Amino acid sequence: MDKKRNLIIFGTRPEAIKMAPLVKEFQKNNSVFETKVCVTAQHREMLDQVLEFFEIVPDFDLDLMKPNQNLYSLTADIITQLKPVLEDFKPDYIYVHGDTSTTMSASIAGFYSGAKICHVEAGLRTHNKRSPFPEEINRQVTGRIADYHFAPTIQSKENLLNENIANDDILVTGNTVIDALLSSSEIVKNIDNTEISNLKKIIDSSKKIILVTGHRRENHGQGFINICEALKDIALSHTDVQIIYPVHLNPHVQKPVRDILSGIDNIKLIDPLAYPAFVWLMTQSYLIITDSGGVQEEAPSLGKPVLVMRDSTERPEAVEAGTVILVGTDKEKIVNEANNLLNDNERYNSMSALHNPYGDGKACERIVTFIQSL
Repeated sequence: MDKKRNLIIFGTRPEAIKMAPLVKEFQKNNSVFETKVCVTAQHREMLDQVLEFFEIVPDFDLDLMKPNQNLYSLTADIITQLKPVLEDFKPDYIYVHGDTSTTMSASIAGFYSGAKICHVEAGLRTHNKRSPFPEEINRQVTGRIADYHFAPTIQSKENLLNENIANDDILVTGNTVIDALLSSSEIVKNIDNTEISNLKKIIDSSKKIILVTGHRRENHGQGFINICEALKDIALSHTDVQIIYPVHLNPHVQKPVRDILSGIDNIKLIDPLAYPAFVWLMTQSYLIITDSGGVQEEAPSLGKPVLVMRDSTERPEAVEAGTVILVGTDKEKIVNEANNLLNDNERYNSMSALHNPYGDGKACERIVTFIQSL
């Protein structure tokens, strides 16, 4: 019997984290599948760190990252440069993830090639095409093209059914990020890692650690100023807290963060972290304040409450489950919700004990079983 040819395509660090366990699961079944990996390198350095940690060597590397790249050129480059890859390998199935420019562009290129498109983390919606931008439209376009939809939750499946996607083409899997996190959080306990060693020197274990991440395009400008003013208030009013903030390299993030938060004793501004060090830091944190989609899914599996610095989220299950709280970029709301969790042990313990709505760590196993059955 001929093997089914799989091509797994991703380009950013979050995609790599969430697709790595799927790569590994397909590779376990190499008698049935020939599986290859293509990276666009929409992000370069951060992507490479994840590939190294998960010991994945891409079969195709488009190496597309350029200084000051824009959505127009990036989208065009991905589509045109995937053409020879698709003509060479002739995949039966192409797997894309989530909502990046790589996801949308690769799904279009894959559709042109005649391959079946498999959308991992399908069905998330805000129904606001400008928030998050451009991710919401990337995800919706991919959803129109995809042949098979791997939805992380029942709500995601309902969104797809409401868009007239056939029930038989949707599988609720849980989120693959939980597969990645559960294995990685065990690995980092004993890993020999320079970044983790350096973090251990920085962290004051006698304090409650607040981990902060922020990079969303829609928060640039006044939004980031509000966020930084909120963090400053929290730090100055809680001497028992230490804020650790790996600062995104984007200058629109760097400037307000450095201007407002530098020089405060219990705020440590550090360089962005590779995935293993970030997982380790999540395990050490008391509270996480973020605008990241992936962290909204990961942190509840570690029992960490999350304040989400976004006005809307395509992950409403976490809000409904109570594992995250939407605070937007409203300074007063960020400060008040942080104070509530820092000062009220009963509320904190209740939130940290809630069930993670995003899965049990077996999403990739379900995807592989589904594809085998086709």
